[in-house]
Amino acid sequence: MLVLKVKNEPVNVGNYFTSNRLKALCGLFLMMQMRKFLVLVSILHFLIGCAPSYTKFISGQGSIKEKREPDYSNMDCWAAHPWKKDPSDSVPAPLRDNYVIDSTVDVFFLHPTTLTDNKDMRWNADINDTVLNAKTDYSTILYQASVFNEYRVFAPRYRQAHIRSYYVTDTIRALLALDTAYQDIRNAFQYYLDHFNNGRPIVIASHSQGSTHAQRLLKEFFENKPLSSRLVVAYIPGMYIPNTYFTKLVMCKDSLQTGCLCGWRSFKKGYEADFVKKENGSGWVNNPLNWSTNSSYADHLLNKGSVLKKFNKVNHHLTGAEIHNGILWIGKLHIPFGFLLRMKNYHIGDINIFYVNIRENLHRRVSFFRKQ
Repeated sequence: MLVLKVKNEPVNVGNYFTSNRLKALCGLFLMMQMRKFLVLVSILHFLIGCAPSYTKFISGQGSIKEKREPDYSNMDCWAAHPWKKDPSDSVPAPLRDNYVIDSTVDVFFLHPTTLTDNKDMRWNADINDTVLNAKTDYSTILYQASVFNEYRVFAPRYRQAHIRSYYVTDTIRALLALDTAYQDIRNAFQYYLDHFNNGRPIVIASHSQGSTHAQRLLKEFFENKPLSSRLVVAYIPGMYIPNTYFTKLVMCKDSLQTGCLCGWRSFKKGYEADFVKKENGSGWVNNPLNWSTNSSYADHLLNKGSVLKKFNKVNHHLTGAEIHNGILWIGKLHIPFGFLLRMKNYHIGDINIFYVNIRENLHRRVSFFRKQ
C-alpha cells in the first residue's frame, strides 16, 4: 500500500522584514502559496481519499476465538464470504441497474497490506485486531473486492506481514513474516475447496501483498494441477510477476482468454522507479483498458469507470494507459486540476482506476469459459 506524507515545516519570515510593506507582500505571497497547496491536497483527497477512522465500524463484529492460526470454519475469519453481509457486497450506485449475483462462480480474493503503521513493531497482524480488521473491510474489501461481487466472493483474513517486510534489510525476518501470511492463505484456500467450492469455476483476485501470495497459491494449487481446468482467470495486479516464475500458466493475451493471468503495476507516464529499471522488462504486464500485452496506447475514452474516494460515484474516462518496460504507464488524469497532481506511483489505484473495466471483463471471461 502506498503511504503519502506531507512534511510541513513552519517558517517565521517576520524576522527578515522590518518594512510593513514588505511584511504585507510576504504575507500575500505565502497566502498564494498556501492556496496552491490546498488545491493540491484537495486533488489528493479526491483521488485516493484520506484514511477514515475505522473504530466506528467495529461494533457488532464477532470475536475470533483462535488467537494464533485462524480457524476458517469461523465466519469471523473471513473478511468477505457469501454467507455473511460484508462490504464486498456493496455496489456503486450507478452500477446497480440489472445487478444480479451469479452464484455458480467463485472469486477468491487476497487483500493487500493494511498493516502499515511504522510505529507498529509487529511483523505479522493479529487475527483478533478488530481495528485493523475494520480498516481492511472498509478500504480494500469495499473498494477492491466489490469489483468482483457479481459472483461469490471469498476473502480470508490472514496474519498479513507488516509493510516493512518489503523494504527492510532483515530479509530473514521479512521472509518468515510473508511465509506465515501465506500459510494462513493456503489453509483458507484448502478449507474453501473442501467446504465451499463444490466444483465451481474459480477466479483468483488480489492486490499488492495479496498478489505476492496469489502467485505462490497459483503455483502450488493450479500450475500443472487438475484444478487448473477450473481457473477462469487470475487478476493479480500490484506486484512484479517474473516471466520465469510459471512454467505452464500463461499471461492473458486478450480480453477473452481463460485459464490465464492478468497483472500490472501503475506508474505515471515517463516515470521508471530504480527497482523497475533493474528488472529489465522481465515482468508480466497487461493493459486493463484493452487487455493486450503490447505497448499500444489505450485512450482514456476506453476507461469505462473508476471508483475513487466516493464509492457511489463512478468517474468516467479518468485516464488512458500503456505498457512500458514491464509496467503500466498512466496518462493524464482527466479531473479538475489533475495537472497539479505530482503522484508518480499509482500503486494504490491499481484496481480502482480500472474498476468498471475489470468488472465487465470478468463477466466476458466467465461467459467465454462456459462456452468452452
